[in-house]
Amino acid sequence: MLRQSLGVCRTLVSVGAKNELRSCGHGSVSTKILFQKRFYAAPPKRFYKKTGVLYNDGSYEITLDNRKLKTPAGTLFKVSNEALALAVATEWDAQKKVINQSSMHLTALCSTCIDNPNHVTKEDLIQKIISFLSTDTILFHSSEDDELYKFQQSEWQPVVDKFNEKFSVNLAPSRHLGMPQVSDQDRNTVQKYLASHNFWAIIGFSFAVESLKSVILTLTCKERFISVEKAVLLSRLEEEFQTGHWGRVEWAHDVSQLDLQARVAAAIMFVYLNSVEETVKMKKSAPIT
Repeated sequence: MLRQSLGVCRTLVSVGAKNELRSCGHGSVSTKILFQKRFYAAPPKRFYKKTGVLYNDGSYEITLDNRKLKTPAGTLFKVSNEALALAVATEWDAQKKVINQSSMHLTALCSTCIDNPNHVTKEDLIQKIISFLSTDTILFHSSEDDELYKFQQSEWQPVVDKFNEKFSVNLAPSRHLGMPQVSDQDRNTVQKYLASHNFWAIIGFSFAVESLKSVILTLTCKERFISVEKAVLLSRLEEEFQTGHWGRVEWAHDVSQLDLQARVAAAIMFVYLNSVEETVKMKKSAPIT
């Protein structure tokens, strides 16, 4: 029912947690607008000038000027890999006037491993990843659009075949409403592969799988059969197909794609850096003659 006939119109604008009622008139119609103000926490300003990496007692710590970086739980931030420490320090050094924490994926992954806020175990994470296998994005092919189905076949099937060959499994896509059949043997094979990695690497795998909605794309990307860019493109294949027909909103689609690429690239890099062993030997000083 229109209230203009009564001379009063109320509009709720969600911009806050504080209500304000304002009146404005135009001709013979009086309009009352209810403003609701919402206040968001401002991102923290950059408080340091330079970043550094400090080797201490077998681990690498991140320094912001003379301060040591800590996790959200207040634990000292330290990693066992120098390359990972340098990558985290680079993330902090790349911040401008304010600290955009949502863009620092490696820092977030390390903090998750150190604090373990959900108290999960390596086995819990592996089972969670395995549960994605039967609902893997690239195992569901279109049953309504034949053109899209052919596109999926040409782009997805070679990756599935490579995955089957690498891990000696027999996954097959489905074109029906039911989920693809994944045998217990295939699950165990993938589970053993994941179990060969440490807890930190599994955190990276989990982050990548949740981002791509695909175990197959994550593992083939980690094994370097496809690039991060290709993995992201394949995970968005249906969206890319639709934008090819109806057009692309550059600022929306491009930002979404690049954000996903950054997340997946960080996750795969995190897995790599936590899958290698590194030893540090102190250089002995030459004897004085």
